[in-house]
Amino acid sequence: MNTNSILFTHSYFLRFDPKQWEQGQPYAPLGTLYAAALMRQNGYEVSVFDTMFATTAHNVGPALNATAPRFFVIYDDGFNYLTKMCLTNMREAAFDMCKLAKAKGCTVIVSSSDSTDRYEQYLLEGADFVLIGEAEHTLLELVGAVKNGADSFDSIVGLAFIKNGSVKRTPPRPVLKDLDQLPLPAWDLIDIAPYRDAWLNSKGYFSMNMGTTRGCPFKCNWCAKPIYGNRYNSRSPENVLLELKMLKQQYQFDHIWFCDDIFGLKPGWVQQFADLVKQADLVFKYKIQTRADLLLQDEQIGALAASGCDNAWIGAESGSQKILDAMDKGTTTEQIHIATRLLKKHGIKPSFFIQFGYPGEDKTDIAKTIKMVSDLLPYEIGISVSYPLPGTVFYQRVKADLQQKTNWTDSDEMAMMYTSTYPPAFYKQLHRYVHQNYHQHLAIDNLLKLFKDPLNSSWKTVRKALSLLYYTPVTLVEKYKLTMAERITV
Repeated sequence: MNTNSILFTHSYFLRFDPKQWEQGQPYAPLGTLYAAALMRQNGYEVSVFDTMFATTAHNVGPALNATAPRFFVIYDDGFNYLTKMCLTNMREAAFDMCKLAKAKGCTVIVSSSDSTDRYEQYLLEGADFVLIGEAEHTLLELVGAVKNGADSFDSIVGLAFIKNGSVKRTPPRPVLKDLDQLPLPAWDLIDIAPYRDAWLNSKGYFSMNMGTTRGCPFKCNWCAKPIYGNRYNSRSPENVLLELKMLKQQYQFDHIWFCDDIFGLKPGWVQQFADLVKQADLVFKYKIQTRADLLLQDEQIGALAASGCDNAWIGAESGSQKILDAMDKGTTTEQIHIATRLLKKHGIKPSFFIQFGYPGEDKTDIAKTIKMVSDLLPYEIGISVSYPLPGTVFYQRVKADLQQKTNWTDSDEMAMMYTSTYPPAFYKQLHRYVHQNYHQHLAIDNLLKLFKDPLNSSWKTVRKALSLLYYTPVTLVEKYKLTMAERITV
C-alpha cells in the first residue's frame, strides 16, 4: 500500500439515472476535481476513478487494485443539483464503494450533501470519516493527521467519525473566503472524451462546467445548502478567465455551464468579467442560474449578453405570489415578468425552474403558474414537485408527514413524499399537461410570427408553427386526464 496515495471518486452514476442518461448531457464532478487538485498541490499522489459512465459500484475494484491507495475518498460534486438531491441509487452505490475500499485496507473518507445530512449512516456503512460542509481543507488536515499516526481527531473541525463506539461530530469549519487561493480543478485526471462525445451526440456542441462562486445568501426555505451554506464568496474575474483560457486551449469547449447557485451577484463582477472576456478575444456561450430580482437592470443584462450568456435559468418556482411568499423566496411575480422581457430584449433565453405541490398550493395557484408559463414562454422549463431535504425549514414543516421514503431513487421519479393538496398521481399528470400546454403555446407564438412576417421566417419557425397540429389534440387529452385525476381526489 502506498501511504502517500489517494484514490478519489464520487457517487453519481449517470446510468443509474435513466432521465439524465437519455438526455446525454453529463458534467464532470467539479467538486471532486477541486479536492484532488488541492491534495496534489500538497504532495500527494492523486488519481480519480470517475463513476459518471460506470455500470456498477464494483467497477471501482480495478482502480483500487492498480493504485493500492492509503486513502479512498468519495468526494461528490457539491455544485451540481443532481448530487444535492441525494438520490438513493447513488447513496447505495456509495455504501458499496465504502465497503469495497474498506476491504482493501483503505482509510475511507466521504464528502457529499447526503453524507453531511446523514453522516451517522455513512459511518455505519464503512466510512471512517465524513467531512461536513466545505471540505477541501478539512480533507488536507485529516489526511495529514492520519498519515502522521494521530490517535485523536477531535481538534479537526468539520468532521464526523466514530469514537469509543459513539458518533462524534466536531464544530463546523468556516467557509473559504478567498476562492482564488484554491488551485484550478484537476481536469487532467479524468477522461474528457466520453463527456465530449455525449454532448456532441445529444446537442451538437460540447459544454463544460465551471464554478465562479460558492454559497447563496438568500433564504428560500426549501433549498438545501449543506455544503456551502448561506455565505456567498466569489472568485475574481481574472481567476475565472485563467481557467476559461486553459479549458479552451486544452479541451476546445463550445459552451460553459456556470454552475453557481447564483451567478454574478457581487456588484460590478459581471461587467468586469465581460471586459476581460472581450480583451482575451474569447468567444463562447454560457448558461447560468439566477433570480428574477437580479435581472431588473439593463446594464447588468447587457454585460451578461456581451460576455456570452445565452441562457439564464431563473428560479421562478410559481406564478402565485402567495406561494412565493410561503417559500420565503423574496421575489415577486412582477419581477419574473420584467426579468423575462429584459432577457429577451438582450438576446438571452430565459428558462424557468417551476415546482408544484408546495404546502398550501391550491387550484388557483396552479392555474396562475400555468398562465405565467404560457404568457411569458420561456426558452425551457424544468418542472418538479416540491422536494423536502434535511436541514431546510420546509423539511421540518413536513417531517412528521414523511414515512420511510425521504429521497427519490432517480431524478425523474417525481414522487410526492408528503401529503399535499392532491395525491401523487395528480402531480405526475400535471407535469405532463404543463409540458404539452407549454409546447402548444410555443407553436401558437411561432404561427403568429409566421403570419406577421412570412418572407423572413426561418424553417425552424415554420416547423414549430406546424407542431400545433400535434400539440393541440395532445394538450386536450392531457387536460382531460388532469381533470379526471382532480375529480378522483375530490
